[in-house]
This record gives sequence, structure tokens and C-alpha cells, in this order.
Amino acid sequence: MTLLRYKILLLAGIMILTSCALNIGKDQRAERLPQSVGEQLLEKGVKNYEEGKYNSAAKNIQDALNAGLDHKADIAKAHKYLAFIACCSGNARRCRDEFSKAFENDRNFTLNEAEVGHPIWGPIYREIRDQQK
Repeated sequence: MTLLRYKILLLAGIMILTSCALNIGKDQRAERLPQSVGEQLLEKGVKNYEEGKYNSAAKNIQDALNAGLDHKADIAKAHKYLAFIACCSGNARRCRDEFSKAFENDRNFTLNEAEVGHPIWGPIYREIRDQQK
């Protein structure tokens, strides 16, 4: 084979591999991106929460619930964050209500170990969890 054929084959191989890599990346990004308006608002609200913007977080999360979330786990997640915000705001009654709504939407709803051990909402979560049994 001539040098030109090697270069053409090498270039074609690179193009094919690059195309495959780009397609894999697109598929993975599509799975991670929220699909519905509700999911987008929930993701934005969680991001606001993580940034310490609790008023914006509560608004976006409530808007997500109002817009509609397709999965029970997402609804429970929304109520979890609303419970966290309520607890940190000193509103124990609303915190309880939000945790109750989380369990109503997802019987398997749980907090991770760090969340369960939190001194503010941990005891309220455990109380509501134990009532569900």
C-alpha cells in the first residue's frame, strides 16, 4: 500500500472512533439531563439548595411539584428537600408534613446515613419513618 492509502485508512479510523465517542457521550448526557419541565425545576431547586439559596430552592422545588414529576421517587425527593428547608427554618410541623408526603409517594423512601444522622431533621425523619411501619 502506498503512504496515501495508509493516511486515508488512518484518517477514516480516527473519524469512526471519534464519531463513536461522540455518540456515546450524547447518550450518556441524555440520560443525565432532566426531560420534563418538572424534572428541570427539581434539578435547579436541588442545585439552589446545595448552594445555600434556600428560598430559591423551595420555590423551584415547589414549582417542580406543581409542573408535575413523572416518577414517584422524584416526588419523594422534592418533598425531602422541602422537609430539609422547613426543618432548617424552624418549621417542624411543615418538616413532618413534607417527610410524610415523601413516604406517601415512595414507600421505599430513605435518607442516606449522613442525612439520617443530621441533628435537625434526623429525629423528625426517624419519627415519621417509624410511623410508616
